[in-house]
Amino acid sequence: MHVALLFAIAQWITGGPNCVAVPDWQVHEYNENFYILRQSGCVNYEKPFLYLLFGKEKALLEDTGAEPSDAAKVVADLIAKWQKAKGRPSISLIVTHSHSHGDHLAGDAGFRGTPNVTMVPLTVEGTRAFFGIDKWPEGIGRVDLGERVIDVIPIPGHDVLSLAFYDRETGVLLTGDSLYPGRLYVRDFPAFVRSTERLVEFTRGKIVTQVLGTHIEQMAVPYRDYSIGTKYQPEEHELALSRGSLLELEEALQGMKDKPVRLALKDFTIWPK
Repeated sequence: MHVALLFAIAQWITGGPNCVAVPDWQVHEYNENFYILRQSGCVNYEKPFLYLLFGKEKALLEDTGAEPSDAAKVVADLIAKWQKAKGRPSISLIVTHSHSHGDHLAGDAGFRGTPNVTMVPLTVEGTRAFFGIDKWPEGIGRVDLGERVIDVIPIPGHDVLSLAFYDRETGVLLTGDSLYPGRLYVRDFPAFVRSTERLVEFTRGKIVTQVLGTHIEQMAVPYRDYSIGTKYQPEEHELALSRGSLLELEEALQGMKDKPVRLALKDFTIWPK
């Protein structure tokens, strides 16, 4: 396992040009209680992002990576370092997912059966019950990590189990594969439109500092993306989008009415399946 720690990211290392020199994982310290992990394209071309957030009592991990993933070892090391810095003997971990596709749950096995780890069920009913979502998908759930509340918003459309997470402490909105700089694969168009509209409504009047998804496929050059299977992306788009991107997505989807089409926008492409 080769991990690189980054504290000020100008550009992510993706998957090359020399894979021998590329770490399997990169870790960016957003702040002392929030870490962004990225899996190398040399391990899997999907290069997914994972998010680890700490509260006073619990930590929350979104996603576990693509095959092959040793995310459990990387996360355990980060938790150990966090505990040492905070003078904490232990902290419990909740492992959840942005959605149920394989490139976001390949590392699950490493967490199962581990002390102080709770796995959120990969079912609508199990997820609804865990986060206290009273009605799926219209309801809003939440989890309190200890003086840090994360809102959980169902956003099916890309996947039946797609979720967004809003961190009240930082104003960061995690949107999984439903909004990121790349190809937004839409499997259920009517559901995706309604989910986007609900997410716009949820964020209305709230501070949204950044919108962070789970991939980068877009180039820094507007309207262009890297082809499927690309490992090395030396001129990729930055990770962060904004609430403006969410509004742009909503407007584009509504403009299609009931006739979804592939549409390239400056920072992402709507890609009906």
